[in-house]
Formats: sequence, structure tokens, C-alpha cells
Amino acid sequence: MDLLSGTYLLAVLLACIVFQSGAQEKNYTVREELPENVLIGNLLKDLNLTLDPDVPLSSPLQFKLVYKTGDVPLVRVEENTGEIFTTANRIDREKLCSGIFSENRCFYEVEVAVLPDEVFRLVKIRFLIEDINDNAPLFPSTVINISIPENTAINSRYSVPSAIDPDIGVNGIQHYELLKQAGPSQSLWPLPRGDKWPQLIVQQILDREQKDTYVMKIKVEDGGTPPRSSTAILQVTVTDVNDNRPVFKENDIEVSIPENAPVGTSVSQLHATDADLGSNAQIHFFFSNQISSLAKRLFALDNTTGLITIKEPLDREESPVHKLTVLASDGSSIPSRATVTVNITDINDNVPSIDTRYIINPVNGTVLLSEKAPLNTKIALITVMDKDADLNGKVTCFTDHDVPFRLKPVFDNQFLLETATFLDYEATREYAIKIVASDSGKPPLNQSAMLLIKIKDENDNAPVFTQPVIGLSIPENNAPGTQLTKISATDADSGRNAEISYMLGSDAPPIFNLDRRTGVLTAVRKLDREKQDRYSFTVLAKDNGMPPLQTNATVTLSVLDQNDNSPAFTHNEYNFYVPENLPMYGTVGLITVTDADSGENAAVTLSILNGRENFIIDPLTGVIRPNITFDREQQGSYTFQVKAVDGGRVQRSSTAKVTINVVDVNDNRPVFVIPSSNYSYDLIPTATNPGSVVTKVFAVDNDTGMNAELRYSIIGGNSRGLFTIDQLTGNITLKEKVITADHGLHRLVIKVNDLGQPESLYTIALVHLFVNETITNGSYVQELVRRNMETPVGQNVGDGEITPQTNDYVKIIIAIIAGTMTVILVIFVTALVRCRQTPRHKVVQKSKQSGEWVSPNQENRQIKKKKKKKKRSPKKSKPDDPAHEHINGTLDIPVELEEQTMGKYNWATTPTTFKPDSPDLAKHYKSASPQPTFQIKPETPVPPKKHHVIQELPLDNTFVVGCDSLSKCSSSSSDPYSVSECSCQGGFKTPGPIHTRQVIQSF
Repeated sequence: MDLLSGTYLLAVLLACIVFQSGAQEKNYTVREELPENVLIGNLLKDLNLTLDPDVPLSSPLQFKLVYKTGDVPLVRVEENTGEIFTTANRIDREKLCSGIFSENRCFYEVEVAVLPDEVFRLVKIRFLIEDINDNAPLFPSTVINISIPENTAINSRYSVPSAIDPDIGVNGIQHYELLKQAGPSQSLWPLPRGDKWPQLIVQQILDREQKDTYVMKIKVEDGGTPPRSSTAILQVTVTDVNDNRPVFKENDIEVSIPENAPVGTSVSQLHATDADLGSNAQIHFFFSNQISSLAKRLFALDNTTGLITIKEPLDREESPVHKLTVLASDGSSIPSRATVTVNITDINDNVPSIDTRYIINPVNGTVLLSEKAPLNTKIALITVMDKDADLNGKVTCFTDHDVPFRLKPVFDNQFLLETATFLDYEATREYAIKIVASDSGKPPLNQSAMLLIKIKDENDNAPVFTQPVIGLSIPENNAPGTQLTKISATDADSGRNAEISYMLGSDAPPIFNLDRRTGVLTAVRKLDREKQDRYSFTVLAKDNGMPPLQTNATVTLSVLDQNDNSPAFTHNEYNFYVPENLPMYGTVGLITVTDADSGENAAVTLSILNGRENFIIDPLTGVIRPNITFDREQQGSYTFQVKAVDGGRVQRSSTAKVTINVVDVNDNRPVFVIPSSNYSYDLIPTATNPGSVVTKVFAVDNDTGMNAELRYSIIGGNSRGLFTIDQLTGNITLKEKVITADHGLHRLVIKVNDLGQPESLYTIALVHLFVNETITNGSYVQELVRRNMETPVGQNVGDGEITPQTNDYVKIIIAIIAGTMTVILVIFVTALVRCRQTPRHKVVQKSKQSGEWVSPNQENRQIKKKKKKKKRSPKKSKPDDPAHEHINGTLDIPVELEEQTMGKYNWATTPTTFKPDSPDLAKHYKSASPQPTFQIKPETPVPPKKHHVIQELPLDNTFVVGCDSLSKCSSSSSDPYSVSECSCQGGFKTPGPIHTRQVIQSF
């Protein structure tokens, strides 16, 4: 497959792959010393990366090797394919992992960033370096000298200095062998094959006197393919006998010493003993040639005492452990061996390092980042390291102040710098981020690095008005084009993004204009506060960004009043209806005036132009009150003009006509015209046919309307039912044919009452009818009339009095019976009055609350009167029989009966509000709306025959008056209209003995 086909296949494969963001690790094994451009692996395949076709990519898939500037990478990664190749810089395991002798511990690590940001991930690649046999084993010297005592036993072993091979494993040293012996004994010095620690075995007894030196060639060979080897000259010197070797007290010693221990510090004191004496017992200590050159440089060994001290300053980071092999020799052939392991303990003496590798390439050392960059935008990979160990090498990484970026851990010592919040160019335009790495030592050591980020502006700020609600005020009747205000807004963006244009909102009335550039708001037409006193509309401010942003503010305009409207009465003409008993200064009505202006311009003062002698008006409230008393019978109406003036600097006024109509009150009792006197009588011949009018009564009433409609009734003296009366005409008719028992004088008690409201008034008259053929003796009949006047009204008279020759005995019997019945009747009436006194008072109080005032309309009064009669229970109705009335003494007919007790009542109203749009008061007065009763004020001065009450007229002159059924009736004082508490309903009461008046009547 050629390269073009492979690229096409890779493109097809990438189109079907979906990535998942995150951090991953991948391990590869690579041999050292590979040539350039050797394929190591393919990240795209090895990581099994997949791409979601629904996720759009801002740029093609890219693999970017992240390394520090100045580093020489040992591998390269193809950005488009993810393939990993070797470079011209060869991989040398011995250089990379010097001091590491384990086969699986040598690693080389790099990081690869997978871009773009939509599929971003960071991959840590770890290369396990495989050793090759590229080094031959070498002896420390080309000539090796050893000494062997002459009394060495057969099969004794002597250590030969080991060779060194940097390779490991099978490529390291595998065995030693003697290639050639010098001398006659070829088998004298065998070397065990395959032994990694060379030992020379004595196979024959030595004799220094025969031969004191042996020269041989020793070979060392590794296990590589092909194997590598080297040789050295082994020279053996046979020494004198010393048959005791030194013995160490401890063969393995392990010590720990801090890396900051000063030079000269004792590390370990070795102790060895030798059983020999003399010079053979003198022990000499020395380091084995197998210890590293670093250990020889750092530590010193006293040859005589065996004390190990520090020769140069230690550095744990250079080498944490040193193995010191110490040999103790007394001059014999084989020295004793002891191993001292020195562990260097860590001191926090290394400052953490910070390595910054950019994912977003900087420009002149500064990263440019849009303020619309999404959250978690990756900027750089931060690697921190500390050469110390444990807590001293544990490093934390953070920023030194609050910035909208964060360090996100991805590996143990690596962090991704990314955006933590949304950026705002208007708030901060650039950031100098100080990244601090701190270890956990005590005290901790810190290192810092600076990273510069500049924010690019985007049109993300709408204009802002200096005032979200703009309040204005302007007097009405302004000139067209008047400037109202200048609207101003600001934009936190820069350049074209901050250029602002002004516009009126869709809710703005057409009478306003707003300059698009300057923001000047003007009124193009004259304003009228009375049509609209307040405007509220929206103004817009839009910037020139792409796309443009806009905001709005509310303009509230108050139109100030000018006195350009005159006061206006709610009616051009007012008609008020007041009862004629309205007291002086009572409320007549309410004049309501409006003014379309406001404030002082609408403060209206009222006054009466003509008629001030009769009425007064409250200049502020408009309440009209009389300073006279009314009498409908004298004057029925009053007319005058009312003027309204406002409080403007240039005052305006208007007038209205007011008519006061005096409404009749039932304050006149009916007066009998026929009969002219209670002492008169009429003759009824016995031959009069039934149905004939025998006499007539007639009364008049000075009131009007229903108050003047009269009804007649017989309330006494007609016990046999001989007579009837027409309640409308007053004609008295003979009901039945006269019989003998009907002869004599009959006294009929006639009652006439009006239909006034809330309580009717009545008068009682006596009609005498003499039933006989003729009047033979006029004086006798006149005497009978006089005697009847002395008889109580409740007692029937005239029965059986036919002729003057009536038997005296019958008279005595009748007198006794009449006296007895009178006494019984008085006792019964007295008991009945006492029993009914309390219930009557309660009924009176209840009727005071439920009474009504009706209009003078006669038809309405008739209807209401009939309704009242229908509702009245027969049990509660009061009989017309005079026996039920309270009567004391005798009756003086000319004086007391004609001026009988007059029903008195109370008027009252409760003020309400007079609305400007209320209907005509004359029409409204005729309604039957319920109102509380008037209250009688006895001390009010009254002219003759007038009952004055305190009236509180409702403010809208809508009143309906009720009557208090608890009447005030005449007392025994000389003033027949003086007030005293008594019950007058359903009868009359005489205050004392009635004096008869002699009337001379001729027949």
C-alpha cells in the first residue's frame, strides 16, 4: 500500500472515530540504539481512539508532542497520524538509567496532547528501554595481582577482582575462565565456569621455595549474542604462611545518615580480630575495588582503625544508597569481607522545579484568549518536580491569587492550566498568572513561574443607561419641539462594540422624538394634562457590534398643570327638595363642582350670588344650609345662583342655578266644617227609608297630597249598626228601617284622619241624630244633647229615651247599670293600659327605625298606603270603638275635642356623598329609598302650628324620611303644641275635667 492510499484510509478511519476527553497512559517497549525513523507504535490504533461524527471539530485531529524548549526528544510523533518514530538521537540505556541494574526499571517518558479542544486528551507515553549487548565486560586493570600463602590447602579459593559490564541481564557477565597457565602445572589454578564472582581454586600444595609466582591469563565473557569478552593478566604471588584470617565482628552493617551531615562525620566503626600474633595479627582495612568510584570519593576508611567517615558532602539525590565493601587483612592470603550499607536520608534541600509546556501557542511569550472561550479551555501543561523524597518531594501546585483559571491534576506531578469561569474583557483585560510549586517539607520550599494571558474583546455587553427609569416633568401647553432631556447610555465594550445609537420603543407615543445620535428627547406637539397627565414609554440604546446588542430604559413624563380649565358644575341647574319642617341651618343639599386642573388650580370656592338673605353655602364642601325656617303654605320654592371660583393665579369661574323646593309635611290636623258644633243635632223621621242620607260631615286639611286626603269613620255610638258613613264623602246613611226601639237621641262619634306619612293625624266630632216623628219639645232635645255631652265618649247614649214620660224607675235602673259598667270599664281600661305600656313602647321604637318618607306624588302614596293596610295584622289593628281609648273625666267638646291631640313625629336623615354624576334630585327625591328617622329637638323655637326638627340632609340630597311612631302629644299646658311624652296613636286623651259650654240653639 503506497503512502497516498494509506493517508486516504486514515482519513476514512478518522471520520468514524469518536474521542472521549481525559488523561491516558500508554506503555511501549523499545530497544536501545535503534536507528532513526524506526516505527515504535501508532497512538490512534493503540489507544483505540474513536470519533463521534455528530461532534464538529474546529480543526483537524492533531497529535502534538509536549516537551520543554531546549530538550532533545528521543522520539517523534507524526501530528496527523499519531505514529511514533525514533529520531537521530540514539537511545542509550546505560546513559539514561545509569545505576539501575534491574531489567524492567529503565523508562523514558513523554506526553502527547490530542487536539483540537473538542476531543482534547493528554497521553503519557512510557517507553521501557530494552538492553542490548553493546558493552563488553572489562577488568578494572589489565594486570591482576593476588597473593596466596604457601600453606594454602587444596581446593582453597581465592577471590579474583571482578570485571564490570554496564549491560544487564543476560547481556551482563556470565562466567570467568583461565585461558592459559604459565608454568608446568596446567591444572594448578582452575576457575569455576559460570561463576559471576571469580575465585581461584588451589588444586595442589604450594611451595613458595619451588615457585613463588604464577602468571596466567583470565577471561571474562557476557551472555549476549554474540557474546562479548575481555582478558587480563592474573599474577599469583605465593607468600609466607599466615594461617589465621581476620574476623569481623559484624559482616553486614546498615546505617542511615542525613545528606546534610558535615564532612568528617563518622559513618561506621568496623571491628575485626586476628588470632595470629605479631605482624601476622596486624589488621589492615581497605575498601574493595568493587565499590563505586562515587563511594570512594564520598567516604574515607582509616586503614588502621576501620573508622569510616564522610570525605565529601553527601547528596541523596545523586545516590540514595552506598554499599561499602571493606576488606580486613592481616597479611594473609585471603582477607575478611564486611559490607556496610549507608542509607542517605533526605533533607529538604531541593527547590521544586516548574516546567511549562503550552497547548495554545504563545505570541511573544503571551497567550491570546478570547473572552468567549468556553469553560475548561486548555492553555498549558504544567509539570512540577522535586528531587527530594517522601514529603520533601511531594509538590503541590497553585496560583498565588484568585484568577478565572485553575490547575487541573492529570498525573502525579502534572497539571493542566485551563479556564475555570467565563472570561470578561471588560472586567480584566490581561492576567499575569503566578504559578507556585511548593513541597511538603518543613519548612516548605517554593518555586514560581509567570504566565501571561491577554483577553480579546467580544461584543458581549449591551449598552447600560445611566438611569433605568428616567423621570421628567413639563408644564402643559408647551411649544412644539421643546427639549425634554438628553438620554445617555454607556457600553463596557470597546471600539465599534461601544458605539451607541438611540431609538424610541414601539410603545412611545408619536408626540415624542429621540435624536438617534445625541439622545436628545423632544416633544413635537403641545401637551394637554387634562387629556393625559402622565406618559410612560421605552427608549432603546443599541451598539454597533456584530451582532448588535441593545437595552432599554423607561421614561416617565409628568405633565404639570396650568390653569386652563374653569370649574364645572355637575349640573347646570340643581333642584333640591326639603321638608318644610327643616330647621334653620339644617342641610338642604350639596353642590358638587369639578375642575379638570390640579393643585391650587383645582381648589374651588363656592358662593351664593343672590339669595344670601335666605341661604348660606359652605365655600369648600358646597353644603347649602338655610338661615330661615320653611313653611310650604307660605312659600313653596326658592331660586338663586351659585358661583364657583378656582384658586389659579388667573382665576376662572362658572355659575349654576339652584332651586329649593319645599316639600309638604303632615303638620296640619283635619278640621271639621260640618257639623259646625258638637252641640247640634238633626231630626230623622221614623218613616225615612233605609239607604237615605240622613246627614253629612265634612272636614278640610291645610296640607297637600296624601297629607290632605281624608277618611271618615264611625268609632262610637252606633252599637246597633243603624247608621253607616261613606269614608270618602262623609255622608251618613240610614242602614236599616227604623223600629220603635230605635226612637230617641243617637250620638255618633265620627273620626276623620288624613293619609299623611309617616303618621296620619285625626280629629273627632260628635253627630247627634234624633229619631222621632217630629220635634215636639226642642228644649227637651237640647237638654238630652247637653246631658250626652257629659257622658264619656266611650259609652253609648240615647237608647230607650223616647218621650219625656219615660218611667223614673227605668231611669234609676239604667243609671245604676250605667254606673256599674262605667266603674268596671275604667278598671279594665286601666289594667289594659298598664299591661300594654311596655309592648307599645317597643313597637314605637321599632317603628321609629322602619318608618318611611314618601314623596308628594299622590299615586305613590296611595299605593304605599294600600300596601301598609294589607300588611297590617287584624290582631294588631286598633279598633275604632271609643271604649278602647283612654278617656278621663268629661269632655269639653268645643275646646278639647276640636283641638284634640295631634300626632307628632320626627324627621332625620344621614348624610351620604353627592356624586357629580348623580341624577336630578327632584326625581331622586320621589324614590322610596330607606333613611333613618329625624330626631325631634324640643328646644328648637317654632312658630305657631309648626314642628321643627333637626335635619341632616344627605350630601347627595338623596333622602327618604321615616316617622317615629312614638308621638309627642298635647299636655295640659296652655300651649297646645308644647311637647310631652304620651301615646296618641289609636285614640285621644283628655288631661282633666271637661267643662261644658252653653250653646243656645234654636229649632
